[in-house]
Amino acid sequence: MKIGDKRRLRRDPLAYLEDLHRRSTGDVIRLPWGGWCVGDADLAHDLLRDPEFNGDRSEFFGDLLPTRAAQIDVGHAVRDFLRARVPRYRTALAEAVAELPSVSHWPDAGTALAYGCLADLLLYPGTPAGTRRLLARAVDGGVVVRPTRLWERVQAEVVRGKLITAVAGQVARRREHPAAEPRDVLDVVLGACALTDRLVAEVYLTMVRAVVAPIGMMTAWSVLLACLRNPADGAWPWPVDQIVREALRFRPMPWMLGRTLAKPTRVGGVSLRAGATVSVSPYLVHHDEQRWSDAKVFRPERWACPSGHGPSVSFGAGPFTCPGASLAQVLIADTLTALTRDATLAVAGGDVRPVLSEHAIPRPFTVRRTMTDSGRR
Repeated sequence: MKIGDKRRLRRDPLAYLEDLHRRSTGDVIRLPWGGWCVGDADLAHDLLRDPEFNGDRSEFFGDLLPTRAAQIDVGHAVRDFLRARVPRYRTALAEAVAELPSVSHWPDAGTALAYGCLADLLLYPGTPAGTRRLLARAVDGGVVVRPTRLWERVQAEVVRGKLITAVAGQVARRREHPAAEPRDVLDVVLGACALTDRLVAEVYLTMVRAVVAPIGMMTAWSVLLACLRNPADGAWPWPVDQIVREALRFRPMPWMLGRTLAKPTRVGGVSLRAGATVSVSPYLVHHDEQRWSDAKVFRPERWACPSGHGPSVSFGAGPFTCPGASLAQVLIADTLTALTRDATLAVAGGDVRPVLSEHAIPRPFTVRRTMTDSGRR
């Protein structure tokens, strides 16, 4: 990429992507950093559901798991374990929100809140304290949400290596003394895949990131966008579920869903070689003016009517739809509900332009949480 393109991408990445889309003469956009992106919403939707396009393993796990069936087994097992423990998450959430300071710094506070309420489900309290401390340090140190600065990524890799070694040691001990029932996500992953100790630890960390990051980041986006749209003091005029759905549309965390082509394929009139990367951008799909009214406006009320919105691919679509999509929305909505129960929120320093790494991350902002009269009683 040229220096000017890099600066524009860093300054406003989604506006840069839209500009590429506008200047493209076809439905498939050549990306300056390599690969291709489908710009047409209908073609993107069809591609996500195309069996040929989705015939191999999901790239979410990389090469950690040998087959697509193994990937599905792990994803579904973790989802089912956490779904059965939503009441425990809600109990921990009520306690954590009660301890929040009146002013907190986001999006880090969102990640910390999500992790704090999930910590005992990710590693049960009987796990050695040193391993639990390493996991907490990994969440705080850029392992779960990838930092944008190079030096922070280097530090995160050091922490990640220590955590993987510690978790692999736990895997070895748990193999020797298996539990009758899964106590945490590590037990679930261990029971769902037959891999070496270290690979189990790698898969486990992948699942931790897949659980904590969306809840923390999308809670942050929901708070920021709702407060910016309704800056007046007082309760938000929309149900929490509508805010979460609109935040997922307006600023989807996965800004690109990519696949590597296994064989030469023609997509949108463009012939692509085997090994080429083709991506669908949920952001472009969600901001298609032909399918979404006022696509540039954060408008939670559009979700009040089943016909009031266009196609959503926040968690993918077709064979590779995230198995935990509905659970993630429940946990994000629960977190937002807890934050606003008997309280009003106001933000300072908000900016709707994301920082892009693996995900679309909110830029830093501050939240002031003020208890209402009913909350003070």
